Amino acid sequence: MAWTLANIWRHPIKGIGAEPLGATTLLPDRPLPLDRAWAVREAGGDDGGGWRACRNFLRGAKGPSLMAVAARVDQGVIHLSHPDRPDLAIDPASDAAAPALFAWLAPIYPPDRPAPVSLDRAPDQGLTDAPFASVSVLNHASLRALSQKLGQPLDARRFRGNLWLDGMAPWEEFDLPGQTLAIGTARLEVIEPITRCRATEANPATGRRDAPTLQTLQDGWGHTDFGVYARVIIGGDIAIGNQVTCA
Repeated sequence: MAWTLANIWRHPIKGIGAEPLGATTLLPDRPLPLDRAWAVREAGGDDGGGWRACRNFLRGAKGPSLMAVAARVDQGVIHLSHPDRPDLAIDPASDAAAPALFAWLAPIYPPDRPAPVSLDRAPDQGLTDAPFASVSVLNHASLRALSQKLGQPLDARRFRGNLWLDGMAPWEEFDLPGQTLAIGTARLEVIEPITRCRATEANPATGRRDAPTLQTLQDGWGHTDFGVYARVIIGGDIAIGNQVTCA
C-alpha cells in the first residue's frame, strides 16, 4: 500500500507562524529542520532550558489570533506576516529580536494572558508538544471527514502538522503506531496519536475561533486526536510528491 506526501510544513517559532516547504532533509532523532526551533516563553513559564511543555509558551490555544501568522525563513531571518499587522523580519539569535517580536505580538495577543518574557532557542530535540524529537504526520482524508461532520471546510493549517499524506482512508493513520514509514530516503517510526487543543478551533485566515473541532471529534469519533507523532530513525531527503509506504 502506498500513499503520497502532499504537503510539508514547518513552524519556526512555536505557535507563531506556519511555512510551507517543497522539500527538506530529515535527520535522525531530530524534528523537521527549523520546526519549533524557537518559542516565546510567557511570564511564569519554566526557564530551565531543555524540552518544556507547551503550557510555558505563547500559542494559539491561548491567543487564537496567533493562528493567522504566516512565516518564512530566509538565511536565518524569520519573516512574519498577519492580516492585522505590518510584516516583521527578525534574526531570532540577535538581542533585538525579542523586543521587536513582543511589540509586534502585543496587539494580537490577549492582554489578560501572561506577557512574553523571552524568545527561547529550542534544544536539539525541538519544542514540539511531544517530549521527544517528533515529526507529525497527518491525513487529508481525515481532515475531509472532520470537515464533513462539522459542515464547513477546515484549513489544514489549523492542525500545525509537518507532513500531510494523500491516498489514505479516513483515520487510517491511527493504525500506524509501531510501524515504519518510508518517505524519500528517510524512515520514520510512528509512535502515538496526537491529542488536540483549542488552537484547532481558530481559522488561520482570520485568527478567530469559528469551528468546534474538539467537540466535533468527540461527538463523531469519541476522542480528540488528530494525526500521529513519528520519530526519524533514518535521515534522508523528502519532497512533495514522494511515495509513502510502510517499510
